[in-house]
Amino acid sequence: MEKAIVVEAHPLDAIIRSDRMPHIWCPGCGIGIAMRCYAAAILESGIPVDHHIVVSGIGCTGRVAGYMDLDSYHSTHGRAIPFATGLKLANPDLMVTVFSGDGDLAAIGGNHLIHAARRNVDIKVVCVNNFNYGMTGGQVGPTTPYTARGTTAPYGNPEQPFNLPSLVSASGANYVSRWTTLHVRQLKRDILACFARPGFNFIEVLAPCPIGFGKLNNIPDGLEEMELYRQRCVLTENGEVDLDVLSIDLREDKPIYIGEFVQRNRPVFKPVRIG
Repeated sequence: MEKAIVVEAHPLDAIIRSDRMPHIWCPGCGIGIAMRCYAAAILESGIPVDHHIVVSGIGCTGRVAGYMDLDSYHSTHGRAIPFATGLKLANPDLMVTVFSGDGDLAAIGGNHLIHAARRNVDIKVVCVNNFNYGMTGGQVGPTTPYTARGTTAPYGNPEQPFNLPSLVSASGANYVSRWTTLHVRQLKRDILACFARPGFNFIEVLAPCPIGFGKLNNIPDGLEEMELYRQRCVLTENGEVDLDVLSIDLREDKPIYIGEFVQRNRPVFKPVRIG
């Protein structure tokens, strides 16, 4: 007697384009975990799916826009934030989320990042930080830790990296936090809370990139990087942490601070007619 094959629907089939699976991400990559947290938060938000918009730039994380089954915009390299700003200002009822990588948001898109934070534009930004340009070959990027290796820095990165939470906080963001792809419950909860929190909300997500970053830095697989986070992450209490210590150094046994760093209530940017 032949056994019946039962195919059950996945809980996220309503929000993820399952017909585009399998995805292009490498084994051990953390981007899919971050995307799952975002998708689950959308379904729990109570906001109609047709009011959610996701905008991405170019790079591995930029593929998220193609896998979400909602109005998605895969913009040009570094331009996700101004594209999202235009959408939000044209239709303030939309819930606009930028979901992109550290190279896209902090390098070619760096000026857009700080000025959107300065204006306190009412958009939500999820930055998946894997410390390199993973899609194009593991080159050093603006968040690559000092002395870490990349294909463009085989002897170690000679530059100091951006401390993204400190950067966007100094620029004026209403809310700033950091999690890793190990902290799935906290990340989903934080994204969900950002939907209800006005202003520029920035969440940094530290994620493994075993092919682009890990193999050059003695982190052979994604699980080992997750174990590194398990051992060294320190949860901040009530945002009580000096933002200057949030830089990440993978060489030494230094803490990696996670949690909520900044909560403000600055006026949200809205176009006004003067005069």
